[in-house]
Amino acid sequence: MNYSVHESSYIDNEVTIGEGTKIWHFSHIQSYSNIGEKCVIGQNVNIACNVQIGNGVKIQNNVSVYEGVTLEDNVFCGPSVVFTNDLNPRSKYPKGSSKYVKTLVKEGASLGANSTIVCGITIGKNAMIAAGAVVTKDVPNYALMVGLPAKQKGWICECGTQLDSSLVCTNCNRKYSIKEKDLVEI
Repeated sequence: MNYSVHESSYIDNEVTIGEGTKIWHFSHIQSYSNIGEKCVIGQNVNIACNVQIGNGVKIQNNVSVYEGVTLEDNVFCGPSVVFTNDLNPRSKYPKGSSKYVKTLVKEGASLGANSTIVCGITIGKNAMIAAGAVVTKDVPNYALMVGLPAKQKGWICECGTQLDSSLVCTNCNRKYSIKEKDLVEI
């Protein structure tokens, strides 16, 4: 075993876990999920069946990543992030996994504590979702999203610094331009 799992956590059969990944207390990794290398899965995290998680992902305490959600490399999920996978759930009329609505969180995106990610959307590369925001529609690459529902309040550098109108990072000097409603590094 080239990863570590706290003795209080459960790992179901048919799970792939990459080298150097750490799974902390009271977590549950369900069947057919795939977790990349060097991930950190915090306390009380549930990774549902068939979930795909890239390399270097950090999932803080009390997050459930439901079936239909894909997290690409280096995604950060703050404490108590909420994912959904059904737009109109009814206890009396369960749909089953074939009807779950897919959600994609692209490489390097950060989801703040207690943010809610409504299913059926894509969160762009290196986007930043503020704590408590409720995301109901697709998010452009490098967008800074805040509020309920979440609205774009600017752009964010790959390093996490909010960009001013020059689109040049004051921290790492990366330069960006807007192309087709997305920010691209130049």
